[in-house]
Amino acid sequence: MNRKTLVLAAAMGLLAPVLAACGDTDGGSGGGDAIVVGTTDRFTASEEDGNAPLDPAMAYDVGTWNILRQTVQTLMVQPRGDGEPVPDAAESCGFTDAGNERYSCKLRDGLKFSNGDAVTAADVKYSIDRALAIKHDSGVFALLSTIDTVETQGDQEVIFHLKAADATFPYKLSTPVAGIINPDDYEKTKLREGFEISGSGPYTLDAEVEDNGIVRATFTRNGSYKGALEVNNEKVDLVSFESSEAMGEALEKGDIQVMTRSMSPDQVRELAKGTDSSIELVESPGLEIRYLAFNTEAETVEDRAVRQAMAQVVDRGALIGNVYGTQAEPLFSLVPAGVTGHNNAFFNRYGDPNVAKARELLEDAGVSTPVKLTLHYTTDHYGPATKGEFEQLSKQLNDSGLFATDIQGVPWKEFSPGGRKGKYDVYGMGWFPDYPDADAFIAPFLDADNFLNSPYANTKIRKDLIPESRRQADRLTAANTFTEIQNIVADDVPVLPLWQGKQYIATRDGITGTAYALNSSSTLQLWELGRGASG
Repeated sequence: MNRKTLVLAAAMGLLAPVLAACGDTDGGSGGGDAIVVGTTDRFTASEEDGNAPLDPAMAYDVGTWNILRQTVQTLMVQPRGDGEPVPDAAESCGFTDAGNERYSCKLRDGLKFSNGDAVTAADVKYSIDRALAIKHDSGVFALLSTIDTVETQGDQEVIFHLKAADATFPYKLSTPVAGIINPDDYEKTKLREGFEISGSGPYTLDAEVEDNGIVRATFTRNGSYKGALEVNNEKVDLVSFESSEAMGEALEKGDIQVMTRSMSPDQVRELAKGTDSSIELVESPGLEIRYLAFNTEAETVEDRAVRQAMAQVVDRGALIGNVYGTQAEPLFSLVPAGVTGHNNAFFNRYGDPNVAKARELLEDAGVSTPVKLTLHYTTDHYGPATKGEFEQLSKQLNDSGLFATDIQGVPWKEFSPGGRKGKYDVYGMGWFPDYPDADAFIAPFLDADNFLNSPYANTKIRKDLIPESRRQADRLTAANTFTEIQNIVADDVPVLPLWQGKQYIATRDGITGTAYALNSSSTLQLWELGRGASG
């Protein structure tokens, strides 16, 4: 039998198999040795994050969220194949008033933390209130910003009183910042240091730590878990590799059975050739985006014309063609294709790359050229192709004669807090949505307390348009509002969208559940993996 390539497609928010040659996409039976999964994500503790990388009140990147989603239970959870969230720790949830400002959840009976302690409504309130009180500068608390007060009625019911209508609130209760934690192990106003987690999710965590970072995370099935997820294995080991090459070698040798983010473009192309019949490449549409972020108060880019000129010069097609090939698509808005509310605002505003138009923008604003800039990128978070991407960006800008740029790489543990502190004038970021809704691509960048800590603030967006979009329970009716927001962004350019990418995992024969192991928001769903007969 030849090596398989499984292609998944998203339609109307549903992730569904399109092509599967000999592959098994159903969940397998539990039992057996641990399934070993490789990743290049780094899980390190640093002073910048309070030495608390896994605290739900601080963590706000796809890697640490993927650890928390296995271990910390939330009231709601994203279902298999995406779609609207469903109750997990809750038995039922819903708005209880006509204005969608009162949201009530009833807990399942018999919920327990992994140590045996009962989970109560008071624990839910404690967890939510704590995240809001800590208000960490990662900005993750802003996901809960529409909450006014949290009320409990007995041990089983939690009532959220919102400041304003928020149709996306059920999605927000499915994110790790809303995870239910054991108050005995987490202080009310202080982050929990280290790599221990006390939750009621489908797994418990045992972290093997070297040099203040996790090198192997062992997830063991939590026998006390009660929720919506079906766990198809007893144990999964998540191993952190320093490079995609090392991870790929481990897959070829059979040291790992699953390879996740981030593979290099060359690895994906090689796997797609089918030279190894024991390995299956799983490709699916993704909502990951990449963009340039600007410190709009920095002297080099505070003039909007500079940012507009960059938007006018950058050739997304050439950038992708030279670095990512068919693994990415040009992105002309913060909201990617496939999400209700997407438009091509930047293309509508700037059209094809045009140096003459960019020069005119700078001349009209009285900006001297060439504009000298350093483009910063992270060396170890978005995959090995990031450096090549920034070399191409720098070349495009420099070839225009309007810019004189260089590039500088920084490790993620320094890069992430450095961006929030305004250390970089222009820097490259990626985004994996908190939930599959346009709001998750708008508010985190443009609302108050945004995760970039951006000095850019547009009053109309914050005071009128974002609240207006959240009042629309039917998300199709919010599309016009999102279009207006995206048009403002294209004109002001506080960020410059570049591309959206497909996503990939690779698995060895005998591993089942691959169709749902990664959802459109890049959530790693380890509970879907199982063992079955080879294809």
